[in-house]
Amino acid sequence: MLRRSVPELDRQPVLEGEQLLLRPLHPDDWDALFAVASDPEIWAIHPQPNRWQEPVFRQFFADAIERGGALTVIDRASGAVIGSSQFKPMDPAAGGSVEIGWTYLARSHWGGSCNREMKRLMLAHALSSVARVEFRVGECNLRSRRAMEKIGGALSGRIDMVDTPSGPMRHVIYEITRESFTNGPLSL
Repeated sequence: MLRRSVPELDRQPVLEGEQLLLRPLHPDDWDALFAVASDPEIWAIHPQPNRWQEPVFRQFFADAIERGGALTVIDRASGAVIGSSQFKPMDPAAGGSVEIGWTYLARSHWGGSCNREMKRLMLAHALSSVARVEFRVGECNLRSRRAMEKIGGALSGRIDMVDTPSGPMRHVIYEITRESFTNGPLSL
């Protein structure tokens, strides 16, 4: 039986859009990202609502550096760091998949087109190497669930239990495939 190989995904690319620049996360990004993440409102309905606290965010940041796949999000107009997102390791089965997540943006960039542009850039990059992108969203995180629906994410019907410092948390899994991306709200 012949197995088709899936091209390796560069999990730390430089991606540039009209408003945003996404580049690999560097240890030097700590101060700017913590300045964004220290806003408790960003995490208010998140499965880990205490991530705004310095020791909790420091562990989150260290994990992102250690595991790779993390990107720093920069507003091109101002040059300001406004958030971060991550590609998790690729699964080569069935044409390949990768997870995008651990995304947060400064509240100054909520409600506009920044999340759409960031996800469009990341999805276009990922779907050039894999057939499907997954997103794990806290079941009660209605803000993130609405954002997923706006960009064309479809509920997979799968639930994932994730261990968090505050205990097990149910996550729903959304998917975007090459076809749904091409025909969806983020297509150009």
